[in-house]
Amino acid sequence: MSKDKHSKLYIRLELIWWLVTLLVILGVLLPIYRVLPEYPFWIQNTVFISVFITITRYVFLLKHTLLAYRQWLKVVVSVLCIPLFFYLIKEVSLFSTIAEEIGIEEMFGQLSMKGQADMSNYVRSEMLFFGAASIISTVILPFRMLISFWRTHNRGTV
Repeated sequence: MSKDKHSKLYIRLELIWWLVTLLVILGVLLPIYRVLPEYPFWIQNTVFISVFITITRYVFLLKHTLLAYRQWLKVVVSVLCIPLFFYLIKEVSLFSTIAEEIGIEEMFGQLSMKGQADMSNYVRSEMLFFGAASIISTVILPFRMLISFWRTHNRGTV
């Protein structure tokens, strides 16, 4: 297969993965949207989910991405993980502070007590899961890029 066909294939695969990521985001956030359309953490939640899925995909499926043999892009992605890491830490900390001090239950005041408890547990669980998972993945990705960089340079593999 020519290099041009490989690039087109990788672009299609990337678009499919972004579609899968969008479907996961919709699946996770739809229960919240149905109850609370003015949920204050839409952006942070979306970033957590998309960063986790995308970076985890790059860690495990790197040879099937556009990054595979682009050495300069691996360096750029590794460097960008640093500010991303600090942003994710800040947002998880902000959410945790609000959850502890104000309480997530307050956001769902229109629901019954059981509904408030259920939704607050759901929101807390999924935010902390995807937040922590995205932070961990941003720590792992630069090491994966370093290994791939070395392998590509010395062995010709990813």
